[in-house]
Amino acid sequence: MRFIDANVFIYAVLKPKRELNEKELEIKRVSKEIFNRINEGEEVITTVAHLSEVANVLEDAANLSFAVSFLKDVLIKGNVIVEEVSDKDYMESVLLAEEKGVSINDALAYILMKRRGIEEIYTFDRHFENLDVRIVNSVKDLIFNREEEKYTKRDHL
Repeated sequence: MRFIDANVFIYAVLKPKRELNEKELEIKRVSKEIFNRINEGEEVITTVAHLSEVANVLEDAANLSFAVSFLKDVLIKGNVIVEEVSDKDYMESVLLAEEKGVSINDALAYILMKRRGIEEIYTFDRHFENLDVRIVNSVKDLIFNREEEKYTKRDHL
């Protein structure tokens, strides 16, 4: 299982209001591929705080109706685990953010990942390079992981 950061959802579903450059197009393409994997049943985990980020961006960039529809779709999926966050979790995140120079919600994701034994994250946020997690955010990563999953399934047959 991987953690999914808010930016992947946003890049996957938000329609750009301007022409995207090559790098942005690649990010959008990979985000859509990740979202397709989730729609096909891949299990991921996120937090209510990260979904709140998604909701705020979608409401602002699109509209409330779009944000509501998207979040309903995500929340009813059985393969998207949404973790609650306590005030203690946030305090730990604030302290880690200060120590590592990452955003508070990035620190929150990291804390949850460590607590759950999760080593990989879907994200395009470079702050995670400051943390000991594996970032999965390229077509190469996705292809490698699909091949690895095939071999693992074959080994268990």
